[in-house]
Amino acid sequence: MLIKSRRDFLKAAITSAGALGAFGKFGEMNALASSAAPYQALVCIFLSGGNDSNNMVIPVTTAAKNETYYSKARGSLAIGPSGLQLIQNGADTYGLHPLMPELAALYNAGNAAVLANVGMLVQPTTPQIFQSQNLAELPAQLFSHSDQTNQWQAAIPNGTASTGWGGRVEDNLSPIYNASASFTPETATTGCGLFCTGAQTFAATVAVGGASLLEGATTPARLNAVQQLMTFDNGLKLVTAANANFNRGVGFSTTLTNALKTAVVHTVFPNTQIGQQLLTVAQIMSIRAQLGIGRQVFFCQLGGFDTHSAQEGTQDPLLQQLSQAVGAFYIATQEVGTDANTTTFTASEFGRTLQPNGSAGTDHAWGSHHFIIGSGSANGGSLQGGRFWGQFPSLALGGANDANQRGTFVPTTSVDQYAATIAQWFGVSPANVASIFPYVANFPTSNLGFLG
Repeated sequence: MLIKSRRDFLKAAITSAGALGAFGKFGEMNALASSAAPYQALVCIFLSGGNDSNNMVIPVTTAAKNETYYSKARGSLAIGPSGLQLIQNGADTYGLHPLMPELAALYNAGNAAVLANVGMLVQPTTPQIFQSQNLAELPAQLFSHSDQTNQWQAAIPNGTASTGWGGRVEDNLSPIYNASASFTPETATTGCGLFCTGAQTFAATVAVGGASLLEGATTPARLNAVQQLMTFDNGLKLVTAANANFNRGVGFSTTLTNALKTAVVHTVFPNTQIGQQLLTVAQIMSIRAQLGIGRQVFFCQLGGFDTHSAQEGTQDPLLQQLSQAVGAFYIATQEVGTDANTTTFTASEFGRTLQPNGSAGTDHAWGSHHFIIGSGSANGGSLQGGRFWGQFPSLALGGANDANQRGTFVPTTSVDQYAATIAQWFGVSPANVASIFPYVANFPTSNLGFLG
């Protein structure tokens, strides 16, 4: 965008706020920083559209005989055991989707875990509570993409929210760990939505390949002219605030662009949407010292999981992309020296029905399974990998966990518990958990234990 006038500037400032993050609330960091504390990173991979995890984690031989219920209920979408990537959970045998060998290898090496049947909850809930339609006890607007996405990212199940839990975690920790940061501690490789929004911290959206300045401000002379324009004060508070946001955006963009010139990541990533996003994350991690960041949150997104019809042809390549990208990313964290200090986790607004619909697809449901990836405790990290956490549901239609006879599983673990466990590994004190996750007190524990 070539800036020719004041009107062009205002347009550019709005564009910059979206592209680079609303840095105005990043705030000044105080002197509590602990330079001795090790770097840690969270990487959220949001599977947008509502991922059907019933074909991602599949029972093969279990004490509960879930494999029988699975094959009966799944019908034409059932995947036979012969092609699965086999994993163990204690004495039970499960399989990951045939196109997910990288994630299976991570799991079998103790560097990945499965959190079973997690979803948005206000409090512990049963199918009977759901069927009674006691709305005070249920998340608002269940099965709605937009509402459930916001609830997952905010960890607020039945009200509006202006901040997300990733942003609130950074609000809590940045004064301690990011006091000398020259770049925002939250980075999205696509639009972040609510997750990265805090009261003081906002995300920079860094496109694959790194940040870039506005067209027309790419030479020192032109950039200087733009910055002089930004210092002009006509007394209007809106314009003055926009000037400040724009200058912060330019400053952060310049810092990141210059630092990325020294970034070297040799790991080969797949040339896919999520693969290139995670490559960008690895590159930014490799320059963490130059950026002065001690606690860093990343948000990546893979879309296309709203599979109401022809699910096999749509979901299969997406799961393959996810597995290949995560496999490469774990190798890259080893290369850049952050494998023991990085936790990668999946999220999605809801799961999908175990029983297919009439279009060879599945419909919106509730509980879903997710992966947590990081170095296992036997490999120098904190992850208690190579096992399932939470309670795998009964796959019997109309069974103990089914809300509506179609395999819509009522979650047995809440998003609050999932997020609070990750946040405490990241450095949030147990005393501060309730202020970040106001509903977690409704559940038996705020730390599920999968991160040590």
